[in-house]
Amino acid sequence: MNDDLPYRGFNFRVEIDGITEAGFQECDGLDVTTDPVEYREGTDPNHVRHLTGLNKYSPITLKRGITDSTSLWDWRKTVIDGKTERRNVSIVLMNEAREEKIRWNLSKAWASKWTAPSFNSTSNEVAIESLEIVYDEMKRG
Repeated sequence: MNDDLPYRGFNFRVEIDGITEAGFQECDGLDVTTDPVEYREGTDPNHVRHLTGLNKYSPITLKRGITDSTSLWDWRKTVIDGKTERRNVSIVLMNEAREEKIRWNLSKAWASKWTAPSFNSTSNEVAIESLEIVYDEMKRG
């Protein structure tokens, strides 16, 4: 197998400290942005210069078919109850041989939003729940 080819986006896993069963069909929103801070120098008042500002990490959204397991809901409920449990989360991209190739480690993560499935009596699709997670820092491992 040639590892110079791009990896496929369907071959991933999510690891959340303390939650062992959570197969997700989708993970979206993994990104980091650094805001520019504009300023001007007194010797050149007609041109804007830029400094690096704060790093911002977007929330990730995880989606999966809802099951009897309450582990994700229980984690979200710690926030609702005012007892937020911050955990480490890893998004792991694998090659087609299911070998780990790239890992993104999210630190001090907590579940900021849980969304119930949409219900439609004329559809036979799987009921999908989603969980939004915010975090303080991302590192590529």
